[in-house]
Amino acid sequence: MIALMHPALAALQQRFPLATSRVQIADWQFELSRPANPDDLISEPDFDRDGRLPYWAELWPSATAMAERIAAEKGRGRRLLELGCGLGLVTLAAIRAGFEVVATDYYDEALAFTEANALRNGLATPATRLVDWRRFPAGLGRFDLVVASDVLFEKPNIPLVVAAFLRSILPGGEGWLTDPGRPPAAAFAAECNSQGLRIVAKRQLPVVKPGNSERPAARQMIDFHELALPQSSADA
Repeated sequence: MIALMHPALAALQQRFPLATSRVQIADWQFELSRPANPDDLISEPDFDRDGRLPYWAELWPSATAMAERIAAEKGRGRRLLELGCGLGLVTLAAIRAGFEVVATDYYDEALAFTEANALRNGLATPATRLVDWRRFPAGLGRFDLVVASDVLFEKPNIPLVVAAFLRSILPGGEGWLTDPGRPPAAAFAAECNSQGLRIVAKRQLPVVKPGNSERPAARQMIDFHELALPQSSADA
């Protein structure tokens, strides 16, 4: 592991009280720096302006499930886009699996933590891009695999997530989305049908939520969606 006082991590340490999470993904153990108190990052002006909340600062079980799924892939020669990279666990797993990765998020801080956590784990720094789904960039390109973990917090964002997949999957490529069964996710399938994004398969992946002094470890099931472009686009 890279020492905590690497300049990228030291810069974050000056801005946030930091904590460390250790996550085992396949044969890899990652150490992730994260804000110690995500609730302290809530900004009332940001929330009043556009409903912004610092979801990026948590390590969600859906990201662990996605990282484990990606660990089973052979990524060499393939490009991967992450929509909402958060602390970077999925991006780190994709880099370890051999993918060329572009990590995106709505928060500059999430991109900074993703880059710093790659350095902390001795990995190449991924390409990063600040992306607002409401104004999705035309020049981002298309990718062999597009992934998103636990991004269906609010129902108004679901059409934006579906549109982002449609604009980013390479013809013949795949999209993967994980979600823990949040209530807004019930509208996801209907929105996919409305916009023409195909749900190729849906199943559940198990993930273990680590315990602590207040609660034991627990097994949780995460919904995993496999997505693809409309058949006419995939055949293009």
